[in-house]
Amino acid sequence: MRVSKTSLPASDRAARLREALLAAEFTVDGVLDALGAPAYAALARSETVPALRATRGASRLKTLVRLFLLQCSVPADRAGDALPLDDALADGWLAGGESAGGGVSGAASGSVRATVDIRPYGGPEGQDWFIVSDLGCSVGGAAGAGGRGEAVVLGVGGASTTLAGLTVRRQVASALDLGTGSGLQALHATQHATRVTATDLNARALDFTRLTLALSGVEQAELLEGSLFEPVGDATYDLIVSNPPFVISPAADGAPGGRRTYRDGGMAGDDLCRTLVQQAGDHLNEGGFAQFLANWEHVEGEEWQDRLRSWVPRGCDAWIVQREVQDVTQYAELWLRDSGDHQAVDDDRYARLYDAWLDEFETRKTHAVGFGWITLRKAALGTVRGGPSIVVEDWPHAVEQPLGEAVEAHFLRQDYLRTHDDAALLAGRFTLAAEVVQEQVGLPGAEDPEHVVLRQHRGMRRATKVDTVGAGFAGVCDGTLSAGRILDAIAQLVEEDPVLLRDRTPESIRLLVGEGYLEPVGE
Repeated sequence: MRVSKTSLPASDRAARLREALLAAEFTVDGVLDALGAPAYAALARSETVPALRATRGASRLKTLVRLFLLQCSVPADRAGDALPLDDALADGWLAGGESAGGGVSGAASGSVRATVDIRPYGGPEGQDWFIVSDLGCSVGGAAGAGGRGEAVVLGVGGASTTLAGLTVRRQVASALDLGTGSGLQALHATQHATRVTATDLNARALDFTRLTLALSGVEQAELLEGSLFEPVGDATYDLIVSNPPFVISPAADGAPGGRRTYRDGGMAGDDLCRTLVQQAGDHLNEGGFAQFLANWEHVEGEEWQDRLRSWVPRGCDAWIVQREVQDVTQYAELWLRDSGDHQAVDDDRYARLYDAWLDEFETRKTHAVGFGWITLRKAALGTVRGGPSIVVEDWPHAVEQPLGEAVEAHFLRQDYLRTHDDAALLAGRFTLAAEVVQEQVGLPGAEDPEHVVLRQHRGMRRATKVDTVGAGFAGVCDGTLSAGRILDAIAQLVEEDPVLLRDRTPESIRLLVGEGYLEPVGE
């Protein structure tokens, strides 16, 4: 393992610091109570004024919020009341703050400041964890983390929490967090993986991961420096997760604006995401999952679904969900704001950078960029019939996190459908999934609805139109009768030939099973 040499804090006495943070109730619930919901929500939007007003008192909790979340200098005596000051100074968590005249002072002269951002984070079972990242990231996003250049390490964000919620959380022997950043995914993995490995091209990120794990009181992971799968060689894992630097930008080395390691992969277009997905198959154990966030190009003359299908490695099933699409102007503006370039003092700088992004997209014939989730599952040898299951879909609608169980269930349903022909399907028994309701849509007072909708209120929260036979079939499925017997009964009620009904219905049953409305019994 290559160990980076940085000036980041030491983790040797992180246990004492953790005890102090917990004693002061510097937790997700504690901070919410101290700030109140409006100020807490404003802080999540990088607006600090409400939180500054709410922390004017001298309690230990308010002192810690000012130090680590608002990144203000605080009186040394107040910091000493809240945490082991000598340890925090010696280990580098704190340093001298600003004097009254605006210069830097030592702790002895009255003030201290945080050297890193420490944010409380709630684990899935109520654990009190802490994510350590560069200063500025809680109060301004990447644009607020100045002074670190391309090596900046971000903290908790929407993308990282999305991936954490998507991840399949079954017990596994080994897990890999590729591109760990501040260590959020590795932290989650320590709860259900015997061995955790975290990698990153940015050496500072590995040090931040070490701090995150130590301050959260969990077992340390194996930390390896390098790009993509290079640091792990031929090793294989039961779970691979990655929130990679997926941004499609012209910011390769030497390009205008420079490269930001946390977001720009240094490859052309969406090549980094493609390479990551294609190489993942060789590093998965049988039955293992690889889960990524990714961006992909929408290119003239090519269907985006076909582009993504071509990424899936041999021997793997895949579920790819596009959550959002932006045209190239929206996309360029989003990431120029992310880096703070929209506030450039040089009047021409923003326009030059914007031009560079649009030139890149024009050269690649890219008219839009998609964002979403990619999940691979390595098929066990001898268990797959009829080729791999590759589902690519556009689903921009609201979902209910966490989705890890729903992701695993999706692949189990695909296994069922691939191993059951129409005759086996009609012989099977099904139950209606929990939280599925029926809606009838039509004009008020009409004798019959225009159409019937089945809607899920959990997981992916899908909705699909069904005919009267489909609605009746779903409503009767309680696991006691086979699908064929239910259809025979429905045929009598609607006065239809039962043979014809049996012939045309399996396709609808496959849809309802595939999308999770019906669950096979005994499978």
